[in-house]
Amino acid sequence: MKSLDTDALDPDAFDDIIDVRSPSEFAEDHIPGAINLPVLDDAQRVEVGTRYKQVSAFEARRLGAGYVSTNIGRHLAGVLADKPSSYAPLVYCWRGGQRSQSMAHVLERIGWSVSLLGQGYKTYRRRVRLDLETLPGPLRFHVLAGYTGTGKTAILHALRDRGAQVLDLEGLANHQGSLLGEPPEGQNVSQKWFESRLWDALRRFDPARPVWTEAESAKIGEVSCPKGVLHGVRGGITFEVEASLDERARFLSAGYRWWRENPEVLMAKLRRLAPRYGNDEIDRWEALADAQDWPGFVGRVLQMHYDPAYKRSRSKNYATPTARVQASDLLGEGAQRAATQLLALA
Repeated sequence: MKSLDTDALDPDAFDDIIDVRSPSEFAEDHIPGAINLPVLDDAQRVEVGTRYKQVSAFEARRLGAGYVSTNIGRHLAGVLADKPSSYAPLVYCWRGGQRSQSMAHVLERIGWSVSLLGQGYKTYRRRVRLDLETLPGPLRFHVLAGYTGTGKTAILHALRDRGAQVLDLEGLANHQGSLLGEPPEGQNVSQKWFESRLWDALRRFDPARPVWTEAESAKIGEVSCPKGVLHGVRGGITFEVEASLDERARFLSAGYRWWRENPEVLMAKLRRLAPRYGNDEIDRWEALADAQDWPGFVGRVLQMHYDPAYKRSRSKNYATPTARVQASDLLGEGAQRAATQLLALA
């Protein structure tokens, strides 16, 4: 069994990365690409911990060993049943202790080439935090700025389709906006999982080529953009994407449909803005929504809520644009055309 130092971790070097922690631990964060084959589920982990505190370490280990044996057997009969003799996985738990060692020992005895992440997830997490401060340094960011609804995310996707390097921060955060784009059930991933996804993206970029991204604030929904990444993005070359108010309203109205299905949630969100804009203005928004005049509703919210906030943020955090691109027909080929123009300008 090989013990791997976290500094040498390359997630792509293994046939599988096996996270043996409980499902709740895995859900909060894990090494990107890992599969969850828990040796103790959440209830079992609590039960073993309680036995340790209330009875004895010996009784806890005996109880835990039974659960671990059963669970490993189930994984061998399931996910691992068809793995070839050349199978080479990496196994980890929280600190490289009994959970990962138990799984690794059984897999190694079968004859597979098993690596064990020496200090487990704990040191992986430390590496992610450190790397997020240093990985952005050598990268050259090309930043799309522009009012809400100018199709910046769609243009990023079109740039990616053309082979450009793209860092989609909203995509990594699984977030689409604080008012118009957020579905009622919420979206955000955990802070730790956002950082893991961000780390995985940054480590793959070629510093010799620019990285296209979107101008973002320090908060993307409920998660925070790490300072090193935010500093790198805000120090990049800015390209302003422009579109008419009518075009932006049409684009957003077509793209975000949850309003129609959850009008009561929309109204509750609008009413929370009454102290800022006044009841008369919120009444106007609600009247447009009640009439299902979605382009009119979106246009008014853009004018009153989003556009002033964008002006303040851009002047404070981003450089004067190097170039400007006019976007139109965003529901058609507009994003593709804008991507072509941006690549030519860059």
